Amino acid sequence: MQTYFYLSVFPNQALIASQLEPRHFGSYMATGKTNGSFERIMFIQVKGNYGDYFDWDYARERCVMHDDGRPKNSVWLSVYRSLEHTPLDMMQSMFLVTTDGRSLEIQPEAYAAPRDAQFYVYNELCPINPLVVSRLDPHEFAAYMTNPKVKVSVPKVVFADLKTIDLDNPEKTGNIGSTYDRNLDHFKDCIHSVLDDPHKMNKNVERSHSESFSYNIINRGIYIGEGENVLFYPMPDIEFLRQNHYDWARSAMIL
Repeated sequence: MQTYFYLSVFPNQALIASQLEPRHFGSYMATGKTNGSFERIMFIQVKGNYGDYFDWDYARERCVMHDDGRPKNSVWLSVYRSLEHTPLDMMQSMFLVTTDGRSLEIQPEAYAAPRDAQFYVYNELCPINPLVVSRLDPHEFAAYMTNPKVKVSVPKVVFADLKTIDLDNPEKTGNIGSTYDRNLDHFKDCIHSVLDDPHKMNKNVERSHSESFSYNIINRGIYIGEGENVLFYPMPDIEFLRQNHYDWARSAMIL
């Protein structure tokens, strides 16, 4: 039976071996069998046997079928610095899993810079998770966040580009839940602090935003950056989701 390797990037980072194919693995991780958990999970299918940080021999020894023929659900290889030690060229499809275990597969595409944006709102997902307003486009933001010369940086970063508000009509926020409603004035102040100061690139809105993050507020997509290299996982538009992934989109509160 085939062994798969999955890099979890939200809500926690981990490298996990499993005999479950991606959608069954997503359902297992989101809903569980004995732990009673119901949570959103984001993971990336990765090629195995890279580098020497992970114990691949341990995976081969432990990720075997049960005596009764059931597949092995999970063998955890790492819960620390897993993203950092996974090369970008080992990463394949990303899966966004809802709390009821439905998966949306997104394949990486070539990065294209957004046009005509005054500012961006990013939810960093791994290895840190603040909500940030930035003047930097996704490629620039990834390079900045992973630049070792910057005082606060990380080796790699996963972040989502979020829908935002019209500053002139903030009530027209669309289907973005309570992301900005809780403290709209503070959010607007953060935007203006970036737009009005040419020397300020980024401004933290919230130091931790993992509990409020949801798939229905993703705008263009999800990015994984390491220096000048960026993987882009584009979020499908609503019509595509309606036609091809209706049940997932309903579960994700997009439809």
